[in-house]
Amino acid sequence: MTGFLSWRLLRTGAAGAAFLAVAALHAQDPDTLPTPSELKKMSLEELMDVKVSLVSRQSENLAQSPSSVQVISSDDIRRSGAINLADVLRLASNLQVARIDGRQWAVSARGQNASLSNKLLVMIDGRTLYTPLYAGVFWDAQHLPINEIDRVEVISGPGGTLWGSNAVNGVINIVTKSAENSQGAYASVAAGTFMKDLVSVRYGGRPSANVYYDVWARHVDQDGMELSGGKRADNGWGFDHGGFRMDWLTRATDRLTVTGSAYGGDLDQVAPGTIAIDGQYVLARWTRSLSEASEVVVQGFADRTARLIPRTFKEDLRTFDFDFSHRFPLTARSSITWGAGYRLSQDQVGNSAVLSFKPPYQDLQLFNLFAQDQILLWPERLRLTLGSKLEHNDYTGFEIMPSGRLAWTPGKSNTLWAAVSRAVRSPSRIDADFYFTVPTPTGGTQSLDGGPDFASEILTAYEAGWRVQPMANLTASVSAFYNVYDDLRSVEVTSPGHFEFMNGEEGEVRGVELSLGWQTLSWWQVRAGATALKEEFRVQSGHSDISSPGSQGNDPEAQYGLQSMMDLPYGFQLNAVARYVSELPTPVVPYYATVDLSVVWAWQHLEVTLSGFDLAEMRHAEFGPATANRQQVPRSFAARVTGRF
Repeated sequence: MTGFLSWRLLRTGAAGAAFLAVAALHAQDPDTLPTPSELKKMSLEELMDVKVSLVSRQSENLAQSPSSVQVISSDDIRRSGAINLADVLRLASNLQVARIDGRQWAVSARGQNASLSNKLLVMIDGRTLYTPLYAGVFWDAQHLPINEIDRVEVISGPGGTLWGSNAVNGVINIVTKSAENSQGAYASVAAGTFMKDLVSVRYGGRPSANVYYDVWARHVDQDGMELSGGKRADNGWGFDHGGFRMDWLTRATDRLTVTGSAYGGDLDQVAPGTIAIDGQYVLARWTRSLSEASEVVVQGFADRTARLIPRTFKEDLRTFDFDFSHRFPLTARSSITWGAGYRLSQDQVGNSAVLSFKPPYQDLQLFNLFAQDQILLWPERLRLTLGSKLEHNDYTGFEIMPSGRLAWTPGKSNTLWAAVSRAVRSPSRIDADFYFTVPTPTGGTQSLDGGPDFASEILTAYEAGWRVQPMANLTASVSAFYNVYDDLRSVEVTSPGHFEFMNGEEGEVRGVELSLGWQTLSWWQVRAGATALKEEFRVQSGHSDISSPGSQGNDPEAQYGLQSMMDLPYGFQLNAVARYVSELPTPVVPYYATVDLSVVWAWQHLEVTLSGFDLAEMRHAEFGPATANRQQVPRSFAARVTGRF
């Protein structure tokens, strides 16, 4: 009976935590970004010259970037027919994306994927989506209009030196379109068998010669997923979202950007009732270009999110974030990027008899200081990048995250690189402040508590890669990594009936990532990607983790992706996205393959899109335990009509 209760406690506690759970970036100057129509006309050789800024905090060619980075363009997104942000991320083959149910996703890079994934840093226009409740992302609250996205940069691998804690296994940077590129009117309506209805509108104007603005709104209703017998699950949702952006080019060297949005949503569930979420934010960023090699960026944002689970839990989180960065040449062969930041998170929760956080109100402060030096050992051929971030949090004090990267570029389209990095996942409120208690049949209780001495989880990562363009119409990138983890979270017995989060696991993850781009014909482009992953986790000496195996996530050993984009006569486009994901081990989820197809017809200001999603099977599971209520992703269809004026 005790074993049964322990398993019930662990399972219910994890589900309860998932139930609850479910700074520093300057965006690239939009003037340097190609528009969607320009991207469409680019050759692969030109696409390799597209700039990315996520790897080093300064603009650099994708072809010469010393990291495993992929870029999803707005045209890739439009052609795919994707409706949700998480589905957009499936286009990056170096990410693991699995749908848990109608409203929740598990998203990670390089393994450790879970409903509470906590080692992936996600940002939108420099605003982190991190929640200190569990150190992850509330994906059910991230429904940015797809048409507002300019590009998505995805790094698989640590980024703690520049972006801080939680940038452990990867970093995602979502850049929205500048107001300059959002002029005029836009309206889109869609309906389908899974996504019931969607309406999105936007208007952009120019009140003066150097000021641009746009305002937008979006409403979406989506049905629940399916169970194994085809019955609809009660986890559909409705979401309303509105926002604005203003870009003021005060002079040739200065840009002021102000963005903001507000949202509200209702998330269905069987019991204890509909979840209500809402949030608002405003962000301001000032960029001054001092020279071609030097700039200053100052950014701040205020963010509020709220979540109410009837009779179970509520949270109100307010975040205030300030960040400063400065880039300048130290010598002819040395470029310094340095900066500092501060974040205040005011987290207030409403506890229940079963789930609680103590204290219910926490002011969490985060201070950081970083510096990075990019050194040209051999001009235009060999670069060494050294840097570190020093960060202070309220749970563990100071954390240091150094890294070193070496890039050899024997030619413009041929880069070999290697890196060694240290990153940490600092404690969240679930790790330290969480209390979960259930009664036993004998009249007693069992409990799972946060650990008062919970320490940061630590990664030491070794990486190497090669990015090459052997022909004008072919690009390839391959990277290999070996990750060593220490002090990972465990669930351990401290006394009869009492369990606590500790740092009792360690392990290694090794793998290979491959991506290809092939311009087969002037009107047909193909992109492909593959990942191979091997995870080995174990309990450290002196510990006994009752949550093993599977406590560190559930990941496929192999996954493959293919995107085909064809431009046909008379304004038609035929697009396909295929994916294969191998079996998940613990709990077992069978392998699956999916195919999405979309046909786009454009004529003057009108665009019509017909899409079919997950066409290979009637339904398939992607995540979760093998129960009668395991969620199944159904085959679905949608139609969308868009007008631009």
